[in-house]
Parts: sequence; structure tokens; C-alpha cells
Amino acid sequence: MANDLSTVLSAELEEQRAALPVGFNIQRFVQNGIALLQGNDTLQEYAGKYGGEGVLQIKQGMVRGAYLGLDFLNGEAYLVPYGKQLNFMPSYKGMIKMAQRYATRPIKSIYAKCVREGDDFQEIIDHGEPSINFKALPFNNGNIIGVFAVCQYQDGGIVYEVMSRDEVEKCRKSSKAKNSPAWNQFWSEMAKKTVLRRLCKSLSIDMDAKAVEAMDSGLEIETDVREQVANEIEENANQEEFVVEDFVDVIE
Repeated sequence: MANDLSTVLSAELEEQRAALPVGFNIQRFVQNGIALLQGNDTLQEYAGKYGGEGVLQIKQGMVRGAYLGLDFLNGEAYLVPYGKQLNFMPSYKGMIKMAQRYATRPIKSIYAKCVREGDDFQEIIDHGEPSINFKALPFNNGNIIGVFAVCQYQDGGIVYEVMSRDEVEKCRKSSKAKNSPAWNQFWSEMAKKTVLRRLCKSLSIDMDAKAVEAMDSGLEIETDVREQVANEIEENANQEEFVVEDFVDVIE
């Protein structure tokens, strides 16, 4: 399977070379992708269970990563099976790489942090200019009460996003993967990825249509429309002004 996939993947990427990032190394990407597949029991089981269709979806997922210049072996993106469907997902590291590569305003640094009980976090507006001040307690293992993400541009400007724990949980409940091992075992990392994703939506980016499609397909699993609507209905069930009919077209 690995040899066949390597041949097919290499051929397709060569055909689509114009849509790949400048300087993209196809041979290294394919080698890393095959190495990931050979070392990933979950993906091997998926391919074995669904045969040619499973291998096809693995190839399509890897192609999406290539359009965005993300390396699977380096943990910049993942292929996650959900039933018969294999989903492509950029990681926290991958989202930072995409922001730095595609932002029209050059980025100096971009990152996300968790705020725990006892940390000093302040959101400040000084002469109309918003900013944040954060000082974490050393080795603080207190409960996480929120997260924030910051993008600092090379010209000195900054933009940031802040989310409370409740806001992160609302996003988690709107995900197809809300009960996944990632959320259950690595909540803080998923929370940082959530606030970073929200920040990235405010950045001006320049990417071609295939890269945009690949990115959108990777984020779809993390904010499922049906789950989001169901949660909003549940949260607003006792509010008189909430109109269920507004969501009929979305659900159907």
C-alpha cells in the first residue's frame, strides 16, 4: 500500500505543482507522509478496513496538507478517522505556520497562552489602543480560566483574541470531535488552538483557491454546524425570543 500511495501522491503533486507553496519539496513531503502512515496503526487500520476508498481518502488528506505546506511527520497536520470519513486537521503548530506564511502583513511572532487561577492578566485600553498584560505564576498548575492569542507584526502593531473557559467549552461542544482523546487528554492545547483559530480569522491572508479549500476542509470538523445549532437550541430553550425556525434551513 505504501509504495502505491507514494507513486500516486507524487504524481498528483507534480501535476499540481503550481498550486503548492514556493520552494515546496515534493519528494521530502511524500517520504514524510509515508513514514507517518507506516508508523500510525490507526491509519493503517483505517486503510485496511475501507480498502481502496480508505487509501484514496488518505491521499486526498495528504494533498490538502501539501497545498498548505504542512508536514504531517512534523506534527503540523493530522489525518483523523471518524467512521468512514477521514478528516484533515491542521495542528496548533500548523496554524502558526500558515499565519506566518500567508499573512499579507509580515508577522514577527504569533502564539497562544492559557491563563490559570493566580496569574495576572489584564486587558488594557490606553488612549484608545487596546493591549494586554500577562504575568504567569511560575510553575502554576491552577485551573485554566481562559486563553488568549497574540499576533505581533514586524512593524510593531499587534492584534489579539481573548476567550473565557466557558467560551472555549462552547466551541468544543460545537465540534464533531468534542469527545475526542485530544479534548479529553489535552484540553489546554486544544483551547490554545481554538483561540488561535479565532485570531487567525481576523488576519488578512493571501492564498490561492486550492489552499483556501484545504484550510476550510480542515476546520470544518472542528466547528460542525449541526452541533452548533443543537447547542444554541439547548442553551436558549427557555428564552421566549429564541425562534427555532431560524435554523431549519441550516439543519436540513
